Amino acid sequence: MIHKPDEGMLEVEIKSRVRDLGEIRERLILSHATPSVRIHERDVYFNAPDRDFGITDEALRLRYSDGKAVLTYKGPKRKEYRFKAREELNTIVGSGSDTELILERLGFTRVAEVEKWREYYSYKGALVSLDDVSGLGHFIEIEAGPTPAGEHPEDLVRNIAEELGIEGKPILSSYLELLLSKR
Repeated sequence: MIHKPDEGMLEVEIKSRVRDLGEIRERLILSHATPSVRIHERDVYFNAPDRDFGITDEALRLRYSDGKAVLTYKGPKRKEYRFKAREELNTIVGSGSDTELILERLGFTRVAEVEKWREYYSYKGALVSLDDVSGLGHFIEIEAGPTPAGEHPEDLVRNIAEELGIEGKPILSSYLELLLSKR
């Protein structure tokens, strides 16, 4: 993620559907990517009482993972980027269940849950995630970390995708959007 003055963090990523996570995992290891962890993530999405996030292209997510809960706001996708780019603000919460109750008491409604097993790798200044998403299949996400002056985050993620043999048009939809479109 990239920090821009006067806004939160800017998430710039490529997401692609993949046939076999094993092939991508092998390419990452052969390329000397640093593996981190494999974890289960359960994401609970909420809609606001005063506007429809599906229309405003925002998201409010409570992620349960590794015994922690993180509340995330994602702003609308930025149209000036070819890949998925949007503001992202995260905060760890003391209790996920209490946070859900607070949101519900304030009029937020639960929209859906997305569950996945995710493997994290660090590679050339990017965070690479191999995802097995319940009901959707296998995906890779390549998210730019802080980029050196003069380097554009889209160039970083595109170059890594090419190195790893990721082909096809990037998916700009979130897992939530993909899951809801199947309903």
